[in-house]
This record gives sequence, C-alpha cells and structure tokens, in this order.
Amino acid sequence: MTISWIDWVIVLITILVCFVPALFLAKRSGSSTTEFFASGRSVPWWLAGLSMVATTFSSDTPNWVTEQVRRYGVAGNWQWWAFVLTGIATVFFFARLWRRSGVLTDLEFYELRYSGKEASLVRGFRAVYLGLFFNCFIMGMVTLAACKIANILFGLSPWQTILLTGVLNVVFAAHSGLWGVLVIDMIQFFIKMTAVFAAAWFSLVEVGRRLGNDANGWLGLKLLVERLSTLQVVQGAGDAQPVMSTQNGTGQPILDMMPNFSMSDLALMIFILPIAISWWANWYPGAEPGGGSYIAQRMLASKSEKDSLGGTLFFNIAHYVLRPWPWIITALCSIIVYPDLASIKAAFPTADPTLIGHDSAFPAMLKFLPVGFVGLMIGGLLAANSSTILTHLNWGSSYLVHDFYRRFVRKDAPDSHYVNAGRVSTVVLYVFAALLSLTMSSAQQAFQVLLSIGAGTGLLYIARWFWWRVSAWCEIVAMVVSLVTSLAVPRLMPGADFATTTIVQVGITTLAWLITAFVGPQTDRATLLSFVRKVKPAGPGWTAQRAEAGISDREVAEENRIGTSMIGWVSGCVVIWSSLFAIGNFLYASGDPSRVADAWILTGVFAVSGLVLLSVTRKLWAASEG
Repeated sequence: MTISWIDWVIVLITILVCFVPALFLAKRSGSSTTEFFASGRSVPWWLAGLSMVATTFSSDTPNWVTEQVRRYGVAGNWQWWAFVLTGIATVFFFARLWRRSGVLTDLEFYELRYSGKEASLVRGFRAVYLGLFFNCFIMGMVTLAACKIANILFGLSPWQTILLTGVLNVVFAAHSGLWGVLVIDMIQFFIKMTAVFAAAWFSLVEVGRRLGNDANGWLGLKLLVERLSTLQVVQGAGDAQPVMSTQNGTGQPILDMMPNFSMSDLALMIFILPIAISWWANWYPGAEPGGGSYIAQRMLASKSEKDSLGGTLFFNIAHYVLRPWPWIITALCSIIVYPDLASIKAAFPTADPTLIGHDSAFPAMLKFLPVGFVGLMIGGLLAANSSTILTHLNWGSSYLVHDFYRRFVRKDAPDSHYVNAGRVSTVVLYVFAALLSLTMSSAQQAFQVLLSIGAGTGLLYIARWFWWRVSAWCEIVAMVVSLVTSLAVPRLMPGADFATTTIVQVGITTLAWLITAFVGPQTDRATLLSFVRKVKPAGPGWTAQRAEAGISDREVAEENRIGTSMIGWVSGCVVIWSSLFAIGNFLYASGDPSRVADAWILTGVFAVSGLVLLSVTRKLWAASEG
C-alpha cells in the first residue's frame, strides 16, 4: 500500500484526537481503585453504551466476519447474530441486578452470592483464570488480527506490530484507568465506523471497475449482487478451502441470510447450534449469559440502574444493527477481487504466507482506498485495536489486583498501592497476550477454542440469579468439567465436527453442575438472606428466602417487573433482527428487485416492535428512577 504524507498526517491527528483527552484523566483515575477500575460509579448510559460497542469492535472483528462470509456465505454470521438473545436478556433481566449488587467487579459477586472458603476459592481462581488466561487469549486474537493487517498492508513482522501497538496501548491503559478507556472508546467508535463505511464504499467502487468498467460504487453494488446471487459456496472437507460454484442446492447460497437446511452439518454449525444452545450454554466475553466481564464492568460503573439498562440496550442495537453490513459488503467484494487464497498471495507477494488466510481478505481490500482515506483507515484500525486492548488490560487488571492480589495477598495497603499494582499488571498482561498471539493461526480457530472452553457453563450464570440452590461448588464443578471436556471430547470423538462435540460438552457440563446443586454443599442461610435483601431477585427459586428475609412478593415484582422485561426481551430481539435483515434486503435490492418486498415487510416489523420496545423501556426507566 502506498501511503502519502497526507495519510500520515491524518493518522497522527487520529491518534492525538483519540488519546490526548485521556491524558487529563490520569489524576482522577489514580485517586482510588474505584475510579481506576469503575470510574467512580458515575458513568452515564450513553458513554457506557458507546464504550461497550467500541470495545467489541476490535481489529479482529472485520477479519473474522470476512472469513465467515467467504467460508459459509452471509448466513455464517449467525454464529454471532444468535447472541442477540443473550445480549437483550442481559438488558432486561440482569443489567439492573448487577448495578443493584454494588460490587466493584463481577468476581466480587461470588462472595456476595456464595459462602465459605469455596466462594473465596472461586473468586480467586477465576481472577487468574479469566483475568490472565482468558483475557490474554482474547487479546491474543486481537493482536493476531493486527499482525495480519500490518503484514498485508505494510510488510511488518508480527514482532514489529506487537511492539508498535503494545507501547501505545500499555502506556495509556496504565496511565488513565477506566475513565481514559471510556473517553478513548467514545472517540474511536466514530472514527472506526467512518473508516469501515469508507472501506465498504471503495470496495464497491473496485467491483464496479472490474465488472462494469466504471469506478462507481452504486454500480458496483448492483453488479456484486447480480454476480453473487447465482453463486454458492461449498465448504471443503477438513482443511480444504471452500469452493465457489453455480447454485445447484449442494452448497450455501452466498447472499442468503439463512442457511441451506438441506446441508444438515452446515446448518447445525452456523445456525441451529448457536440459536438453540450456544447463546445460553456457552460463556464468551462480551456475550455472557447473565452478563459479565467488561460488559458487567460498564454496568457496575454506571451511575444508576437506569443508566445500566440504557447503556446495555444501546450497545446491543449498535453492535448488531449499525456495524455488520459494512464488514459484510467488504467481505462480499473480496470474493470478486480475491476468489481464493492464491489470489491474495499473488497480490501481496512480500506478505508472510503463514499469516494469509480468508481473514486476510479484509485488509487486502484496503489497498483500493484513495489518498486520505488510507490514513483514516490506518487510524481506524489503530483505534479498533486500542479500544479492545485497553479495555481488556483494565478489565484483566481489575481481576488480578482487586479480586486476587488485594483479596488474598495484601489486604491492607493504601489505594494508591493497588492503583500502581494495576498499572504494573497491564504490562504483564500485554506481554502474555503478545506471546500467545504468536501461537494462533486464525480468528475462527481462536473463536472456537473460547466457545469450547466455556461450553456448558452459561446456564449456570443465568440460574444463579434465580435459584438459591446454585452454589460455589456448582461453579467449581462447571469450570473443571468444561475445561476437561474441551480437551477430552475431541479426542474421544475424533471424527466429530465442532458442533457435535460442543453439544456433548454442554450436556456433560450442565448435568454435572445440576447434580452438584442437589447433592453438593449449599450456601449458608445468612448469605442467601443477605443477597435477597440487597439484590431482590425474582422467581420461584427464592420464594422461601424472600419470606424469611421479610421481602414481599409485591416489592420484588415492582423492582424486577419480569412480565414487562419479558416483553422487552422479545421485542428487543425482533427489533434487532428485523432491522438487520431489512438493511440487507434493501442493499440486495439494487441488483435483485425481488428483495424490495421483503425489505419493506421487515421494516414494518421493525417499526411495530420498536414502538413496543420504546414503551417497555420507558416503563422500566421510570421504575428505576422511582
């Protein structure tokens, strides 16, 4: 890629605009651990929501989406679209509960909800397990994407990319705390969205030039849809590459937003498993059943229950509606420009061949950006990388310092000591993540590893809010069994695909912790009653405890409004899916007029469900204020 001085000026301006404001927040963030890790619990809903969106828009996200589209067609995105169910459930059932709990981190919740040494054991173990291992694994995925992008665009080696991005991220994460992360996220969100829209547009311009001899984006969209509407993708067996061919029913139509159900193995993996099981059964940061990780961190940092609910709702709508189509359009264009891996390698002969995969097609499309937009995209990619890495450094540091070091190693030091410990831990976390990134090969591989390790634990994280029998031992058993099965099941079932092994893992892990709930040691009565008085959880699973604690059913009903929340959950999911698919059909209509009717029907569904969602949200906001 040729980069002009204008582009470098834009990159510099982008970095300054993103990071300089955070410099002024260091004094406030360093005043206490509450400020450093939770922004003093005073974050408004719009800032919390923007930060969640920016954090989940990392440098690996467009790469991963591109790989799904090239391997499984647009329908491959159901692997993450299904988690709409999880995200909206968090909005209406868990956001207010998290804020009501008053804990600083979601791991502190364990000693609020459970009792005995086992509660402390779970908190301490998960502080290291999630804060170090899981957290660094996710940062490794993001760093791997940055390495692939930098190698394609600039010919940088992985170590050069790691050093360049690492210095920037570590310095600011250690300096500004969560307040700095939130402000940086807010600015970066707008830069990143502008950059990916530019990438999609100029990808269409290139398609127009290639297919219609006219560098026109609207013509490119029309020709793109016309060309791809007749094609299907057939996934090769094992490590074989997917093959494009004319539609004949034996493959997945590229543009279809639903899977070809006659291909049972494909439909099981990309749609049936996610929509039927994964959203409630698998733990994955950013889409955790019951809420958790950095999403819980933002909810806990919100200044009220209302802000917690509003921020999480805004995040889910922006996450699933605003962001996907620019990535998808760029991915579809890449099929025209780079129909296979060999064409990517031919276009970038100096790139490291070991780093080139289908997820490399997204950065490969960026070579068609004109002067000025190249600098914007480089700045946007830096922003995408930083917003995610900064959050994970702060979030992981909060676990290691607040939930492990402060809780079990040194309990009586001044707050300034723990803030400094948090700053040191950010450096350690990034070093581990950088080393781990060098062992990965693709975003899809890392995504499946994370889902596999957390398979079967998700239902537990929902049930603990509604059923007193869920204990710390249930959590211990679930963690151990899910980890063991993630290693053992693929070896015991060597011919099984990922979907099948995941279903087996979910079944074994869920059965194990359910048995523990009935036969294992129980949480002591005093802890359960204290939890009920503080959080006021709903559901029949707490009936006896509420009665003993003197909490009336009417008070719990007014606090939680489960019926209203259920309507909000359903309408929220419909709003997101209908608007997401309406946008897609309007885009497709440029080359396939038959899509117009579907687009308007979906728009009508969106309007009706949107009115219901707005009404429900207003009621819950009013209840939170009251």
